Amino acid sequence: MIIRNEEKRDYKEVEAITRKAFYNLYMPGCVEHYLVHVMREHEDFIPELDFVLELDGRIIGNIMYTKAKLVDENGAEKEILTFGPLCIAPAYQRKGYGKLLMEHSFQQAASLGYDVIVIFGSPINYVSSGFKSCKKYHISMEGKYPAAMMVKELTPNALDGRNWFYKDSPVMAISEKEAREYDDTLEHMEKRIQPSQEEFYIISQSFLA
Repeated sequence: MIIRNEEKRDYKEVEAITRKAFYNLYMPGCVEHYLVHVMREHEDFIPELDFVLELDGRIIGNIMYTKAKLVDENGAEKEILTFGPLCIAPAYQRKGYGKLLMEHSFQQAASLGYDVIVIFGSPINYVSSGFKSCKKYHISMEGKYPAAMMVKELTPNALDGRNWFYKDSPVMAISEKEAREYDDTLEHMEKRIQPSQEEFYIISQSFLA
């Protein structure tokens, strides 16, 4: 098993794995492979934190990072990280490979001087890797604490207890229409409705009081 930086020759394979990993998971079809496609050219993308995991010479997973920021009540800004998509090929999921990718990326991010990561996802997938509720760190989105927003300090006490507002990179605000048009240029995959989409809706629309 090898974890290394993604190279240009990997782009199509990584997008294909991302598409297969996310298709019909959160919606009929998916947009994550399109995000991967456009993210690499954005100024907030961090190539040094773009990793693939190879098993027996074959790529089975990928993690990508972009810059994000926290803004306090006085307008002071703190540059932080967010990652996603994090994907593992369907045949290799639930075997610990995603956690290995995360742990490797955490070490590299810390070595580059970053001390905080904020992500969105299902908590059950991330709390074992040290992520905690955003509310525990006083990090909100426009005063609300999404249940799906989690925080990890790469450096202990990197956050000092003040109130912060989270701001994503603009690259995350992708057009679903453009994503569908891009998807239509690729090999056909059947769009389906399945229970995981309702689970995603519930967690994505939930906030902590």
